Amino acid sequence: MIHVPYYRLRLDNGLRVVLSPDATQPVIAINIWYGVGSRDEQPGRTGFAHLFEHMMFQGSAHVPETAYFAYLEKAGGTANGSTWLDRTNYYALLPAHYLELGLWLEADRMGWLLAAMTQQKLDNQREVVKNERRWRVDNRPYGDWDERLQALLYPPEHPYHHPVIGWMPDLDAARLEEVQQFFQTYYSPANAVLTLCGHFDPDQAPALIERYFGEIPAGPAVPPVPGTTGLPPRLGAEVRQVVEQDVSVPRLYLAYRIPPYGTGEFYPAAVAAHVLAWGKASLLYRRLVRERQLAQDVAAYAFPVVVGAGMLVLWATARPGVDAAVLEAALLEQVAALRELSAADVERAARLIQARQLRELQHLEERADQLSMFTMLFDDPGRINTELDRILAVGPEHVREFASNRLGADNRAALLYLPVGGRA
Repeated sequence: MIHVPYYRLRLDNGLRVVLSPDATQPVIAINIWYGVGSRDEQPGRTGFAHLFEHMMFQGSAHVPETAYFAYLEKAGGTANGSTWLDRTNYYALLPAHYLELGLWLEADRMGWLLAAMTQQKLDNQREVVKNERRWRVDNRPYGDWDERLQALLYPPEHPYHHPVIGWMPDLDAARLEEVQQFFQTYYSPANAVLTLCGHFDPDQAPALIERYFGEIPAGPAVPPVPGTTGLPPRLGAEVRQVVEQDVSVPRLYLAYRIPPYGTGEFYPAAVAAHVLAWGKASLLYRRLVRERQLAQDVAAYAFPVVVGAGMLVLWATARPGVDAAVLEAALLEQVAALRELSAADVERAARLIQARQLRELQHLEERADQLSMFTMLFDDPGRINTELDRILAVGPEHVREFASNRLGADNRAALLYLPVGGRA
């Protein structure tokens, strides 16, 4: 079992720092999480968090536009960022002796971004994001499934109701002063976690972090997540949506409200997803793909989100000529089979999760990201070493109970895509 060593610091301005030394590789992973995601967006201003992620790469007071990547790539490094419901993260991997460069780049945009923010940059990145939406969502078969399911599972007043990438009218409406206000509200040291993972001098690294981040003001208190965050554990009745789209074959999505990530009740849901559709020995693959040949692919995920309720999503894409009703009946049959699943199925799923986690922790970037995540969400980076224990403690009785309580028709959102005009 891998044990990830770490120790913590906290600067006077509130920045939480996690340091995880590993001298076996001559590289350093720099990872920073900000406690802001699409959940924090106001009505009429969806897509702000993701748009802002793009703005963070457009230069800061001492880093000219496009120079962030130029500096890193000249040093042999790579970098990127991502936005999700509960957070925005930025990450870089570079040769260990360029640690100071990486810290300076991150600190400059945390502390001195506004000086370089212009209307031209906003307009440019707004168009980039709109094109991303056209490419990933609007013009891709089944591309809007996640925003449709979010709207079915979460009521309009809940912060997960709208999509991370936002709506086109809201992106068009974003004004420069609003983007600046967004930065001042959420991009502060007290709302961030900085993690270093890799080869660094344990005496030098804290001093460098203090040098580059210590003078940044803590910033204002972060406002509460807007909207109504509490939810009933179940939907109360099945909700259903049928979409005719330019697709070749039907695809059915089923989604269920599940307990939030981090609660004890979340882990049976995670195991259930793996029992259902992870690997060719999974229930759905065995029954629907291999034996009955009704589906050409299957998938299932338990989304690790923390506000009110998470979601378990599964889907199956029909083989050509298979009726959608037949596919749905078969899919529901396997969901119901979870109530009587075997211990062997649960053990297989738990070992899959264990193998993936151990594989991921071999990568410094993933290790750094998980340390940031556990610190941001639970103020406990040590969960990186105990999370597998929660998975391995799940027995078949826990999954059966979860399936009985959560995977009924009274907690189901069904989203069915059909070819336009029924031409499958």
